[in-house]
Amino acid sequence: MGVKTVAVYSDADMNSMFVKEADEAYRIGPPPTNESYLKMDTILEVCKASGAQAVHPGYGFLSENPKFQDLLDKNNIKFIGPNNHAIISMGDKIESKKLAKDAGVSTVPGFLGEVEHDKDILRVCHEIGYPVMIKASAGGGGKGMRIAWNDSEAIEGFKLSKDEAISSFGDGRIFIEKYIVNPRHIEYQILGDEHGNYVYLPERECSVQRRNQKVIEEAPSMAMDEFTRNKMGTQAVNLAKSCGYSTTGTVEFLMDDNKDFYFLEMNTRLQVEHPITEEITGIDLVEQQLLVSAGHKLNFTQDDVKINGHSMEYRVYAEDPARKFLPSIGFLRKYQEPITTDPSKRVRIDTGVEEGSEISMYYDPMISKLITWGKDRQESMDILDKALDEYVVRGVTHNIGFGKSILANEAYATANYSTSFIPDFYPDGFTGDDLNNQDHSLLSIAGHQIKNHFQSCGKASHTPAETLYVTVEQLRDTPAQDYKIEQLSDSEFEITNMGTGVSQKHVISGYDFAYNSLVTMNLDGDETILQYVRHHNDGIKFTFDYKGNNVKLSVFDETQYKYKHFMPAPKVIDFAKTIISPMPGAVISVHVAPGDKVVDGQTLLVLEAMKMQNVIKAEIDGVIDTVTIKDGDSVAVDEVLVTFK
Repeated sequence: MGVKTVAVYSDADMNSMFVKEADEAYRIGPPPTNESYLKMDTILEVCKASGAQAVHPGYGFLSENPKFQDLLDKNNIKFIGPNNHAIISMGDKIESKKLAKDAGVSTVPGFLGEVEHDKDILRVCHEIGYPVMIKASAGGGGKGMRIAWNDSEAIEGFKLSKDEAISSFGDGRIFIEKYIVNPRHIEYQILGDEHGNYVYLPERECSVQRRNQKVIEEAPSMAMDEFTRNKMGTQAVNLAKSCGYSTTGTVEFLMDDNKDFYFLEMNTRLQVEHPITEEITGIDLVEQQLLVSAGHKLNFTQDDVKINGHSMEYRVYAEDPARKFLPSIGFLRKYQEPITTDPSKRVRIDTGVEEGSEISMYYDPMISKLITWGKDRQESMDILDKALDEYVVRGVTHNIGFGKSILANEAYATANYSTSFIPDFYPDGFTGDDLNNQDHSLLSIAGHQIKNHFQSCGKASHTPAETLYVTVEQLRDTPAQDYKIEQLSDSEFEITNMGTGVSQKHVISGYDFAYNSLVTMNLDGDETILQYVRHHNDGIKFTFDYKGNNVKLSVFDETQYKYKHFMPAPKVIDFAKTIISPMPGAVISVHVAPGDKVVDGQTLLVLEAMKMQNVIKAEIDGVIDTVTIKDGDSVAVDEVLVTFK
């Protein structure tokens, strides 16, 4: 569009892609948000110094802060977003529900006022009835939200939500509403100009969430019919009209099995998942934001908006699904995005990182948004599934394998899911799906071929038809399995399960091993992609990522296999009496001291990472022996925090 850009950055982001790509960039402070991205006066100074005419507020930080919009307005700088009245009305979850009710929008039963004291919290919860959702009025991105099923959870959840809200938004107001069990999360992108024209765009479904944050989104929703789509979209527009809203916004609803729906909240900003709406409508939402903010009229009407195909977005996070999705930090030692050579297979990557970038403890751990488009839902899923196979991320723990598992889940594959999808199917997080015999056969052949590859590179001589033995070890609580691999010809193998004695023959074609980490194999006519991770120094062990699993292959010749059983088993460390940090972060508060008696479930300390507060509780009854941390300390993942006698 020919618009020059000015970036502001903290010390943590000084080497980020957005800083390099902007026409100008200005440092605004150290990493903590209250010393950089939340400093309105500093950002205003950059606007004046650079001559910037407008500010695009992005997704978080000051994007829904009416004080920031007012400050810019007083200095004749355009805020690329709604007017101050709309931000106050819709950005405040308490006020927005009152306005929604007045505008004829269906609303969730709840207490539409602020609560402060324990007795008020319990009174409201009892009036509404458990379960309840405790939410920060100025919240977003899942921060400042807790579900409570009883009195003790309500009191604790209120305190944690309030602390998170103050830390993330500078606003500690909290409200409480009824928690709708097993709903679908449906949201509508609305567009309005400054001349009174409005449209709603086809819905997005964002029901797959952990910690109230979305993981995978799709558009349109398979649960929607045309009547409900028009009814819900019309209510979204009516809500926007009621406060003179302009530019982009998102109205979020909860919809039950009967297609009854309830207003949840309105985000007065661009949504992280906006690309899937762009993909199915052909409307560039950021371009529309800029045009509307510059005073232009919308150049299309509701009748012009059509649904074309199906789009999905998977949020690639630096987090550990095996530890209930706690964030991970570190440098991206290797970063390789999916490669799509077929122009009809649309894959889009929205990211702010590159190889060598750091995922820090200060901000959201998202690595990228992986977006696909297909002519229908199945094609979009298939493209996404292959793209996840090809996505290589090393240096941090990530959730790419979890995405593979979601797509393979029957409930998701048949679009029969709700916001309870992750709690129902992954209550303890994700450690990998079980592999079947066909998977083991493929991995065994891969181990055989890769060992021969290394040998042919001067490591040692080899005989193409030699017999090898492969131990397949899924790096989780599943037993290792041994296989005998006999290469009958260049493409035919016989694999014998050493545990059962069952043999099968397989044909491999199109085998390709390259140092770009991807191994492509066609086994019995089915093409599969494996990610080669590393070759261990002992020369016989290889690690792969496959179907969301980290798998180790140990490849032996006959002599090695004969004696491997005499090797001692690895020692298993008992952590029953040790509390280690599940994530890197800052210690907010320590609640115990050496000599204290504690019971199972008692709070030991609170850690904060990526502006989310996490309560660390005792898992046994016992007496505290040592406490190695204090309030304000920074800790690394797996660092010892507390030990028991």
